[in-house]
Amino acid sequence: MIYGIGTDLCDVRRIRASLEKHGDRFAQKVLSDAEFATYKARGARWPERGVRYVATRFSAKEAFSKAIGMGMRMPMTWRSCEIGKLPSGQPVIILHGDLKSWFEAQNLKAHISVTDEADYAGSYCVVETTE
Repeated sequence: MIYGIGTDLCDVRRIRASLEKHGDRFAQKVLSDAEFATYKARGARWPERGVRYVATRFSAKEAFSKAIGMGMRMPMTWRSCEIGKLPSGQPVIILHGDLKSWFEAQNLKAHISVTDEADYAGSYCVVETTE
């Protein structure tokens, strides 16, 4: 059964402006340690790819927070929600700490889709009950 659905559209230019103004502090606030390492590696090869990476993660976390009905309040935090990927390239949500405990106690499962094009990054999340 569907627990919640969330979607988000993020303006990549806004993320770029935040990174230019605040540098890595902004990225470290939004990204988990693993995501931050990926951001740095992608940005080192092609800076725009790093910006888009942050934008897609920002968008996916917003969509997830809407799907669980919390927004950005405890136990939902930017860094406790990580967007990873399977070997196939499919994006997955990896949770940490109190958010992971809460999510598992609710018997929930999340599905996430992420895309970016030109000036926008978009995400769609469906959360379902597993009972």
